[in-house]
Amino acid sequence: MPKQVDREARRREVVDALFRVAVRDGLQRASLRAVADEARLNIGSVRHYFAGQEELMRFAMRSMLDRVGDRLQRRIDELGDLEGLPGPRIRGFAVELLSELLPLDDSRRAEVTVLVDFSTAARTDPTLGGLAHETAVATRALVRRILTRLGSAGGLRPGLCVETETERLTSLLDGLAFTAVLRPEVLDAPTCATVLRAHLDDLGPAGG
Repeated sequence: MPKQVDREARRREVVDALFRVAVRDGLQRASLRAVADEARLNIGSVRHYFAGQEELMRFAMRSMLDRVGDRLQRRIDELGDLEGLPGPRIRGFAVELLSELLPLDDSRRAEVTVLVDFSTAARTDPTLGGLAHETAVATRALVRRILTRLGSAGGLRPGLCVETETERLTSLLDGLAFTAVLRPEVLDAPTCATVLRAHLDDLGPAGG
């Protein structure tokens, strides 16, 4: 058992090194050699834990998605019962949740930066397509779940189509995240949060 724990810990160290290289130089430059140098390991050690760059990249993306998913699930579990709360406060909780998907601080900026590079790479690399598709589906499922919960708690206008609003909100989140990472001089973190809040408030019932 101790050997297994050590192996997983070392794999996480290598993944953390890949993230640092990807954020600094771009995912396309995160070769096994570059990641090994960043982790201060010899390349043979990295190959001991990962058969190649594709396995390393997939493990890194899976680790990041699991980390974000676990963080969001904890936040959702902390919300408790929203029934009876004022609409603006209910939507405020939704803003806090969905903000986990936006580059509003250094940690989230690093995650979104890697995701942007990964999504770009997956467009032309069929070996990454499945995980990229899973990511897109999971994001929509999360947004749909949050909107459904908002609606049941009275935080949304009656009669809204949840499927349509899921696509609108997901597209907004993608646009904010990609622009804030690729053109931070055009779109900063406070503006991302303001736009997200404005969109959710527009979905609220009149007068509430």
